[in-house]
Amino acid sequence: MSKVNIKPLADRVIVEVSPAEEKTASGLIIPDTAKEKPQKGTVVAVGTGKKDEPMTVKVGDTVLYGKYAGTEVSVDGHEYLIMRESDIFAIV
Repeated sequence: MSKVNIKPLADRVIVEVSPAEEKTASGLIIPDTAKEKPQKGTVVAVGTGKKDEPMTVKVGDTVLYGKYAGTEVSVDGHEYLIMRESDIFAIV
């Protein structure tokens, strides 16, 4: 897990995207052109929440989110997603 120097506001979280699967369960190597966009990552920063909606996720949680959730950002060579907590489906 990386240390990120961005502080999300309100109900936003920063997620470090898990790497895409390199092989199938049976051991076949997946080419880059066929890899699915990961929908799983690790929370690296959490906003303070909204007045009536405290944050549920915390730094270090592994989460599942929608395929098109968040905005991609690159900080110090690392790729992150900034998304609202409501874009997160589950903590795993």
